[in-house]
Amino acid sequence: MIKAGLALFWARLGSLNSLAQTREAALWRRWLGTALPSADTMGRAFTLLDCAGLRQGIAQVYTRLKRNKALPPLEGFATAVLDGHETHNSYRRHCEGCLKRTIKVGASERVQYYHRNVTLMLLSEPLRLLLDLEPQRPGEDEVAAALRLLERVLWRYPRAFELVLADGLYAGAPFINFLIDHGKHALVVLKDERRDIYQDAGGLFRERAPLKGSFRSRECQWWDEENLSSWPQVKVPMRVVRSQETWTVRRQATGQVEELTSEWIWATTLPQRRAGVATIVRLGHKRWDIENFGFNELVNDWHADHVYRHDQTAIEAFILLAFLAYNLFSAWLWRNLKPAKRQSKTHEYWARVCSAVLHQAEIEEGKSRSP
Repeated sequence: MIKAGLALFWARLGSLNSLAQTREAALWRRWLGTALPSADTMGRAFTLLDCAGLRQGIAQVYTRLKRNKALPPLEGFATAVLDGHETHNSYRRHCEGCLKRTIKVGASERVQYYHRNVTLMLLSEPLRLLLDLEPQRPGEDEVAAALRLLERVLWRYPRAFELVLADGLYAGAPFINFLIDHGKHALVVLKDERRDIYQDAGGLFRERAPLKGSFRSRECQWWDEENLSSWPQVKVPMRVVRSQETWTVRRQATGQVEELTSEWIWATTLPQRRAGVATIVRLGHKRWDIENFGFNELVNDWHADHVYRHDQTAIEAFILLAFLAYNLFSAWLWRNLKPAKRQSKTHEYWARVCSAVLHQAEIEEGKSRSP
């Protein structure tokens, strides 16, 4: 079942029915030693699957890559990023694990059911590994699911990372203290202007001349203050970094050049002696990797948002299997292919090659019938 599921994602087929249409492919008997199960059989099997085995498979991929020194630190830090993601929603279909909310549609209100998970991605260059996920349970918030995820991940991967990146939702004392207690550092977006630390840092920033720097093609002004004790719920003094970034774009419709500006503020437990302000800015922006290279790629290219079987266990199992397929594919792409071959072909090309192998039986049968 696992091998068939991996092929489902590698070939980007998008559904169990699409996979079942390849049952005549010679690959299945050579690879599985038996015929490919039907779509219904695979769906039922995944409702009974032990997700611990899939997590163990992901851990084995990580261990092999780590031993081969294929996961260098990012900016000198072994770094992970944490974020929540809603996989799908429905007004009709639901299961025991569904969350629900009331949506106003016109003059009426409807109950919408949805699933949301918190995912942890290990960041490296060029490899990025999706390590684990934790479903958000009814009645709890995203941070509670994240802490439960971190408990399991830190038990399985105690030395995989020392820094966790997260968005403004995680800028709370329970989350930061949890990382401190486990010997890890936090770097979170600071958005809430009502916080004392936000206001105190802002007052100090107004009294300081900014440092000039650059990030990518942007001109930046940076402020950096550490040893701030105005967040007493956190166990250690915090450091706050502010980055004002300016760049220009040329509008396609008018041809005019427009100047754009953005501002970012991060709170972190990393001291200045370990990470300069430029390093903090680059790491802070790396939080988007889980969106760009994780959620967006899995949804748009790997069909990971498809509900292969609407069951709490099956949904979790299929997403973990997508993580395993993604990690294996990325490792093969960056570690096995020669650079010239890798640069001349897109990821989509290799997915089409996988799909062609599965459909080879139909292709050969069509050729034999042609006049």
